[in-house]
Amino acid sequence: MSNRRRRAQKSVQEAQTVSHFAEMPLTVPLILDLDRCLIAGDLLFESFVVALRGNILVVFSCFYWLLAGGRAHLKRKLAAIAPLDTDLIPANEGLVPLAENEMRAGRPVVLATAADELLASRFRRRFALLSRVIASDGARNLKGARKADTLRAEYPQGFIYAGDSPADLHIWRHAAGVVTVGASQATRRKARALGKPTVDFDGPRLTAKSLLKSIRLQQWAKNALVLAPVALAGKLGNVDAWLDAGLAFLAIGLLASATYLVNDLSDLADDRKHWSKRNRPLASGRMPIPVALLLVPGLLAIAAGLALALGPAGSAVLALYGATTLLYSFKLKRVPIVDVMALAALFTLRLLLGVVTIGAALSPWLFVFSMALFFSISLAKRHVELVRLRAYAMEKSVGRGYDTRDEPLLLALGVGSALSSVVLLSLYLSADAFRAAFYGAPEFLWFAPAIILLWLSRIWLLSQRGELDDDPVAFALRDRPSLVLGAALGLAFLAAAFGNRLPWLA
Repeated sequence: MSNRRRRAQKSVQEAQTVSHFAEMPLTVPLILDLDRCLIAGDLLFESFVVALRGNILVVFSCFYWLLAGGRAHLKRKLAAIAPLDTDLIPANEGLVPLAENEMRAGRPVVLATAADELLASRFRRRFALLSRVIASDGARNLKGARKADTLRAEYPQGFIYAGDSPADLHIWRHAAGVVTVGASQATRRKARALGKPTVDFDGPRLTAKSLLKSIRLQQWAKNALVLAPVALAGKLGNVDAWLDAGLAFLAIGLLASATYLVNDLSDLADDRKHWSKRNRPLASGRMPIPVALLLVPGLLAIAAGLALALGPAGSAVLALYGATTLLYSFKLKRVPIVDVMALAALFTLRLLLGVVTIGAALSPWLFVFSMALFFSISLAKRHVELVRLRAYAMEKSVGRGYDTRDEPLLLALGVGSALSSVVLLSLYLSADAFRAAFYGAPEFLWFAPAIILLWLSRIWLLSQRGELDDDPVAFALRDRPSLVLGAALGLAFLAAAFGNRLPWLA
């Protein structure tokens, strides 16, 4: 069980067994904040992302609305145009049980939020424990001191307030009881210094682990393809080639991380419906949307600077990779078959980046082999999703263009592509690798097709059983047989490159 789930269960148990404010009259209501408190999201930014996905030019409208009428006006406009599904935004696993416990005791539970009332009112239908909703109305932004004044006027007998941010200190100063939800240590100290009954709850907070997971640092293993041409071109001893390839590896890693964030932002609703993707930092609320919106241009700027250092050819490949990724995120991933072809192309572009960066001249067979190999792997990614759909009694994949009827087709295409990739690898070895002067014992390269065939067969066997990870590459990095086969492939290549220097192999 994860630490996060254990903390949530502990919070639930506490809320169900203890009335933290039992000494206060039941006429004193419990007031709940909404953004990053009752829910693990911020409705302003949730609405902005949904609106942006529909029309990227809405960003200019947002600037106008903000300047023309302020933050409350901006919230009202976005609430009116963005088709946001508020029921999908995760609730706070600790706060909801506490509020339910107080409601059962007879205490009124009220939602008071700076979010626009067009959206906030939906939560009264979602959470039956709420007796009333107070929210921004398009002219008045109900936050900080303004919210404090409103609550004092509405509840002169006092109130208990649950909030999450430093802005809520204005309200806690006038509250009879304090509940902090996912607040920083500094905010908690200031709240406790008020000398009022205080309860602290964990909430959705950004950690280093969540940050690294959101930029998919583990996916940088895929970018090792950029380094492959150094070995395949016989430049293992060339320091400049390694430095150039290393720079390209860093550039495409940062670019890919930015596009992963864009993809997750555009897929928030779909990811929240998915059995595993709902745990991603953005979908679960651990990564705040504003942080992601700041990270994207920052990562892109650094990647662009590194691209300039790679020269025109490297910059062109990086630009093509970025454009293809964005096209995939916004359009192609919902087009059956085309989506997996796009994924295969993205893998092959990594290989091409390494080639142009070090100035290598590699056989076209290598790129055809790459397309076939990664087309098969990408099909496995889609195929296992369809296998699991049956386990979840679902017929259509979330956010993709497939349904369970397509499973046999994907299986046939994937296995066929796997076998084709082995044939193409053999042609590459015969047409190019065996003629390269830098291989001392090229006969060891014949182990490669057999190893690749074994690995792909394992991937498809596990996919058919529904035991494959959603991402085959990430699975391979944790799977012991895959790691053994990878090590064997590396040893075969080293033997081919340096076998003539070993007396027992000469």
